[in-house]
Amino acid sequence: MSEGLMEQFLSSSHFSGGNAAYIEDLYETYLHEPNRVPEEWKTFFDALPRTNDSGDSDVSHATIVQHFELLGRRQARPTPAPGSGGIHLQHERKQVRVVQLISSYRFRGHQKAKLDPLGLMERKQVTDLELHFHGLTPADLETTFQTSPLHIGKDEATLREIIESLEETYCGNLGPEFMHITSFAEKQWLAQRFESVRSKPMYDDKARIDVLNRLTAAEGLEKHLDSKYPGTKRFGLEGGESLIPMLDCLVRRSGEYGCKEIVLAMAHRGRLNVLVNVLGKNPAEMFDEFEGKRLVNTSGDVKYHQGFSSNVMTPGGEVHLALGFNPSHLEISCPVVVGSARARQDRRDDTSGEKVLPILLHGDAAFAGQGVVMETFQLSQTRAYKTGGTIHVVINNQVGFTTSRQEDARSTEYCTDVAKMVQAPILHVNGDNPDSVMFAAMLAMDYRYEFGKDIVIDLVCYRRRGHNETDEPSSTQPLMYKAIRNHPTTRSFYAQKLIQEGVLSLEQSEEMTNVYRSSLDRGEFVVHNLVSEPDHSLFVDWAPYLGHQWRTPGDTSIAATTLAKVATSITTIPEVIKVQRQVAKLYDDRRKMAAGDLPLNWGMAELLSYGSLIEQGYPIRFTGQDVRRGTFSHRHAAVVNQDDGEDYIPLQHMADDQVSFDLYDSILSEEAVLAFEYGYSTTMPSGLVIWEAQFGDFANGAQVVIDQFITSGEHKWGRLSGLIMLLPHGFEGQGPEHSSARLERFLQLCAEHNMQICIPTTPAQIFHLLRRQAIRPMRRPLVIMSPKWILRHKQATSSLDELSTGCFQNVLGDHDVDSAKVKRVVLCSGKVYYHLLEQRQERSIKDVALVRLEQLYPFPDIELDSILSTMVSLKEAVWCQEEPMNQGAWYSSQHHMRNALSRHKAEIVLNYVGRKGSAAPAAGYMSVHLEEQAQFINEALTINDNN
Repeated sequence: MSEGLMEQFLSSSHFSGGNAAYIEDLYETYLHEPNRVPEEWKTFFDALPRTNDSGDSDVSHATIVQHFELLGRRQARPTPAPGSGGIHLQHERKQVRVVQLISSYRFRGHQKAKLDPLGLMERKQVTDLELHFHGLTPADLETTFQTSPLHIGKDEATLREIIESLEETYCGNLGPEFMHITSFAEKQWLAQRFESVRSKPMYDDKARIDVLNRLTAAEGLEKHLDSKYPGTKRFGLEGGESLIPMLDCLVRRSGEYGCKEIVLAMAHRGRLNVLVNVLGKNPAEMFDEFEGKRLVNTSGDVKYHQGFSSNVMTPGGEVHLALGFNPSHLEISCPVVVGSARARQDRRDDTSGEKVLPILLHGDAAFAGQGVVMETFQLSQTRAYKTGGTIHVVINNQVGFTTSRQEDARSTEYCTDVAKMVQAPILHVNGDNPDSVMFAAMLAMDYRYEFGKDIVIDLVCYRRRGHNETDEPSSTQPLMYKAIRNHPTTRSFYAQKLIQEGVLSLEQSEEMTNVYRSSLDRGEFVVHNLVSEPDHSLFVDWAPYLGHQWRTPGDTSIAATTLAKVATSITTIPEVIKVQRQVAKLYDDRRKMAAGDLPLNWGMAELLSYGSLIEQGYPIRFTGQDVRRGTFSHRHAAVVNQDDGEDYIPLQHMADDQVSFDLYDSILSEEAVLAFEYGYSTTMPSGLVIWEAQFGDFANGAQVVIDQFITSGEHKWGRLSGLIMLLPHGFEGQGPEHSSARLERFLQLCAEHNMQICIPTTPAQIFHLLRRQAIRPMRRPLVIMSPKWILRHKQATSSLDELSTGCFQNVLGDHDVDSAKVKRVVLCSGKVYYHLLEQRQERSIKDVALVRLEQLYPFPDIELDSILSTMVSLKEAVWCQEEPMNQGAWYSSQHHMRNALSRHKAEIVLNYVGRKGSAAPAAGYMSVHLEEQAQFINEALTINDNN
């Protein structure tokens, strides 16, 4: 485009709408990669007005559009009178600079904002908020300019008025960050909300008195606990009391939008205050906890890890609040709670997230330092894990335990910078200004419901005491705590402000304090909108799943006709879908299996278990890396149309009114994803919730979830979960990182029947095991060491009859030998059985029995006793495993097996056969792997000559 044509383009009536957007996109490209735009446009952009005649070009979308509009209007105007053109052009150039100044405040005003209640936060000079940076001078302050794109209620204002508005909006006690967002609509919405009220809207007296009441409660509880239980750990909220009115505001605002459930996560700081003053826990119950009274019959947990739930009334109706339990691993409860929120949404068919809201409370140091924060943000807009937006609140004490120097605590300017990765707006707010805090809370909720995305409130406050009440913080932060000792409380500031403004009297303020203190002394509830008779439809009924043990029966058989119907459904693919050649062959084989022409392999039996459960009304959720296809291409539950790339999942098309089958490939995460699925399972007990690791080895990336929640959640907190973990496990010469799911770690964590550890070895076994987990009403985690090599092993097959009439067998006996003639029994689990079987067949051995422990925990002693009782000639017993001696099941399970043998024949000693102890899980060389395997298989099958 020539320069003349460009001028015509800019001055034409068509410079609007799509053309403006086109130029905006073009200019954005120019700013980052100038050589990617056409040369004539590059030349035009190069010639745009410079800031202060420097080489710095404009950086704002709004500025360039404004400049083009000015050019367009200038082209349309009559030729100015002689002598007036230069003045007019000079004013237009200054207008562009004013727009640049507005943009700078939007981008960088937060760096000048008064955020720290203590005044200790280091604030560097922000040069691009100064007049001279933009080629403006004090002489321009009384000059009138157009205010666009600023939202201040009038089209023109003096530069002084514009700057005053910008200072109040972006540099007061609220410092918003939002210009990193790429969505123009979101930025415009946020700018309008900030600028139209200069970030400090007016509230009526009643609303402000309510805020003071909430501050009174927050401060009053801390003082009461300090006087009643001095020196006792409580991780108080002192210094961050604005959190309580903020949460109260968020709850009420969400209710106005029709929210029915709010699920919260938070670490220990301020947790007791939130429990009493927001969720309505009875203070008397908390006092009992402080006095160490035993309130549960399990190990329990400390008071500042406890969860709670209640129902409160809001302007929009009754809302159920649930605060998740948390361990001391600060951020790990966040994806758990988000998973719980998603389960509640799915139960309500709330696809937009309007009825269920997650709120996550963070500490500043953990928010900046814990990798699971990034993972949880990355989940927020994906199909499998999105919830319609999460409200994040950072209780920013400006110190992590004893670390307060920014150069030690993080590499970013703010602790919240990680949120920019998902373009979440960030509202930094001074905790000593409750009015600004309320504005941030309401805006955050409005944004969440407007755009369905995450938003962060950075509540900048302080910690009046040490990390806990027994610490002396001045030894490491002397200057900070000198300032804190002389700093009045947030309530004192706010009460004084309201008294000065005539909102209430000193006597009324003091009466608030006395009333709250009296309520605590009497052990009364202090949340006045608490619902005494809650609506039980707002939460899940767990009654059918309580009180069951692992021997509770569950009938996993299914009528042959029903199984045939399911088999037809899950192997039917519409003709319009072009199936990839290997996948088409796989489905052809499955149709033959359904007809009884081929034995069932693992993949078919697994899908039949899901289909049969769906047929019986059990919903299923299945996520993990590559789960649609399966890491080893055995599943292919989703068929991808080769013509358009769209998925077809037969299990979702079994019937028009079927229950859900949700199948999602996850992000490449273990920790946050497994935590999410655990949270989901604690809220959705009616079906199956399954997470599959790409390789079992990778589960250790989520070890904190396994240790703190999956294995101990029931015992610490009474939280039931029926989560299934599928962990591919097996030694096949693939090296140390793709062999072991670390069976030994799970077995070490087993106690009090807290979970089930199984290693199924046949298609029928996996079919019945998965069905048992749904049909049996007991809800405890199930960890499955799933196969790789035996997925296609010619002997690892089953019949349709074994699926329709059988059940999961905790122990599989040996039906290929005469038990009365068995001299040696080889006890084993998993894939090693098939190596033993192949060698026994090759050697025609008849007096060695192979007994598979398909469930290692809880240990199936009754079934093993029954099988051993038939071996009347038994002389020897060995345990054979693929794993090194210090790994696998040997150390954790040998006493169970020895006890069983002693009950049968006391003189029989159980010996170990397998790889010797090793620091690494497996050898990295195939030759070494095969040599080791041949040696221990031979040893396992060789009977001692003395017998």
